[in-house]
Amino acid sequence: MNSQPSSRATPADTLKAVFARHRPRLVLAVALLWTTMLAGTALLGLSGGFLTAAALAGAAGIGNGFNFFTPSAGIRGLTMARIVSRYFEKLVGHDVTLRIARDARVWFFRRALPLAPARLGSQRTGELLARLLGDIGELDGLWVRALGPLLALLAMTVVAIGASALILPTAALLLAALALLIGVGVPWLGVRGRQAEETDRAAHRAALRNLSFEGIEGAADLASLQATDHWRGGVEIAARQLRARDRRRRWRLVSATALHGVCTGAGVLGMLALALQAHEQARIDAPMAAALVFLTVALVELWAGLGLAWQSLQSGHIATARLQAIVEQAPATQDPPQPHPLPGGVQALCWHDVRFAWTEGGRAVLDGLQLTLAPGERIAITGDSGCGKTTLSSLALRLWDPQQGSVSWGGVDLRALAQDDWHRQLAWLPQNAPVFAGSVADNLRLGDPQASDAALWAMLERVRLADWARAVGGLDGWVGENGATLSAGQARRLALARALLRGAPLLVLDEPTEGLDVDTAHALLNDLPGLLDGRSLLMITHDALPAGVVDRVYRLQQGRLQDITAEAG
Repeated sequence: MNSQPSSRATPADTLKAVFARHRPRLVLAVALLWTTMLAGTALLGLSGGFLTAAALAGAAGIGNGFNFFTPSAGIRGLTMARIVSRYFEKLVGHDVTLRIARDARVWFFRRALPLAPARLGSQRTGELLARLLGDIGELDGLWVRALGPLLALLAMTVVAIGASALILPTAALLLAALALLIGVGVPWLGVRGRQAEETDRAAHRAALRNLSFEGIEGAADLASLQATDHWRGGVEIAARQLRARDRRRRWRLVSATALHGVCTGAGVLGMLALALQAHEQARIDAPMAAALVFLTVALVELWAGLGLAWQSLQSGHIATARLQAIVEQAPATQDPPQPHPLPGGVQALCWHDVRFAWTEGGRAVLDGLQLTLAPGERIAITGDSGCGKTTLSSLALRLWDPQQGSVSWGGVDLRALAQDDWHRQLAWLPQNAPVFAGSVADNLRLGDPQASDAALWAMLERVRLADWARAVGGLDGWVGENGATLSAGQARRLALARALLRGAPLLVLDEPTEGLDVDTAHALLNDLPGLLDGRSLLMITHDALPAGVVDRVYRLQQGRLQDITAEAG
């Protein structure tokens, strides 16, 4: 368990820093894209001028004096330059996109995981997946789909206008006007006032993901309740709502494209008329007039992608805001400015006059609670569902802090300790402890990454899983997704072995027998005292316990504890 950072991110841990880390590759990708655009535009302009000059030379019968080699060499050179730059632009662009995708996900996990489960517990799993997959997907391609093309097109437009100014100043003015109209005006009309629509579309896309994920995750429950058709109907409604919003978005693109086509046609015709007039007035020759027209055609073709680039920029902005809304939440607990040294060894854990309510002014689930867990002692907390048992253990884990009173270790308030130091004293087995897709050793070494193979086998022997491990291929044996190859009892024992490998002085078990049959549950519980090796044990349970498993049993009722050890015995 890692310490939770403050709500304010450091400059090195922001989305801006994720992109800045790849600045050289991003700049190279834009430079290559600009080179590709420049080579393509110059190729079309040079080819148009060359073909026009060749046609005029042939018609006048003066082929012997026509310079064929220089323009043809230029065309071949530009063609090769465009091919090479296009190849490396795609190579570098995809490489940097994948790197950003990797780092953005790491950034999101690093910022979001310290908020779990206290803050993230209020988020639907499907919603978090939507942020992780959909929103980061919009974000990691932001440079290649939006910022890169916009910067490259801006640089290309400046060069084209400068080149045309050397040929015909009035043509440069026309190109500048077209750039503002087609490159800025038309895309602006396409995205103007669409922020709310894009936000709504993102919300409906997340809602569809939520329904799909929850239906797959709860397929067995839906089938048992005969509610599959109802769920499928909800998915179809959500899909139709999203499809309607996608259709509106496509129509905006179609309208912008149509307007772009009208402006493009008018611009090309205007440049053609301007070039012909300049040629008639002998201000430029025919090849240069043709080159200006083809240059305009090449530019308006490049500007056609501006609509998508602007829309990707808008979607990226919305995705960034959605991701920030998750990670910028203030953590439920924070480290003190000057952490107190951690008391060494196995100490007493005490809850002193603890009061805790989930909402300010709401009902207190713990009210004046007093409890001491002595070093090496084993206690169980029982009570009705919702009475606050898990809340009590959450305060021990320091997922939350009490509004009144204190929880202390060795006489030191947990709020005075560095969370990283405190969490190293804990081994936690939650109610739904996951078994991960991977090998037996991979699952066990989550408890102790440095554990030797001998130590892993020794722990498997102690939790009675050694025979099972040998049957599935030893430490390299594959454990299926969510422990699909294990029984419920085996999965719980594997998770317990992982917790015990931490070697922490305090073991916290939350409903360790949930979902197990009575015989399997009692076998697991009876093994516990011999597995603890002097550790303290805090167990949250609603089940009856076999004799000798714990030293004391408490019932939590109306926010306070009552010792019922004699009754439980």
